[in-house]
Amino acid sequence: MKDEDQSRPTLTRRRFFQGLTLIPVAAALPGCAPSATTADGGSAAAAPARDYSPEFFNTAEWAFITAACDRLIPSDDTGPGAVESGVPEFLDRHMQTPYAAGAIWYMQGPFLEAPSEFGYQGKLALRDILKVGIDAFDAHCRSQFDGKTFAQLSHEQQETLLKAAEGGKLELDAISSKLFFSNLLGEVKNGYFADPKYGANKDMGAWKMIGYPGMRADYIDWIGVRDKGYPLPPVDLSGRRG
Repeated sequence: MKDEDQSRPTLTRRRFFQGLTLIPVAAALPGCAPSATTADGGSAAAAPARDYSPEFFNTAEWAFITAACDRLIPSDDTGPGAVESGVPEFLDRHMQTPYAAGAIWYMQGPFLEAPSEFGYQGKLALRDILKVGIDAFDAHCRSQFDGKTFAQLSHEQQETLLKAAEGGKLELDAISSKLFFSNLLGEVKNGYFADPKYGANKDMGAWKMIGYPGMRADYIDWIGVRDKGYPLPPVDLSGRRG
């Protein structure tokens, strides 16, 4: 393989994060880490970066979240994956906020099918979208894969299902797969790039990967620089340097 071909996955992944496109990293990149499997052919999801006991998600939901995060942003040579960065923890903590509960949303009817430019018109708050979607997703998997849940499937099977959900081609009970996927992916990306105080982006790994300076007071001289990376490590909200 030529040298320029070997570098392509790295550049592609960096461009993905800079553009924040709405396709799963696992489906977009040709050079992601190989899938690990268990003895029975199921997936071996990445272990969380550190011990954390979820308070919002139950055991089954937590297994789904961990497996989905692992496929949406897997770890590779370019940067850390969502799981090791703590994104599942971010999701669990964020689902306990007034925002996720719909406290600052207009949640009155009528609930209509409307063009996307009108925004979300459904009756489910963000945390309910995720809970209902996870339950429906696992129910679909059990019906199609001999009783296995999403977390028990191979990485290839998981990626195929997530890609189908992204396009709204996965038939789920009680919720649109496209609605569920778009909200899940949005939250995963939010956590991956959030300040570490919110539970993810451990050691500011995502910021380091894209050269984001974080909360530095002054980097105006570098805003227009395009031919070299920012030379200083990022700083988080607490003042800690990466």
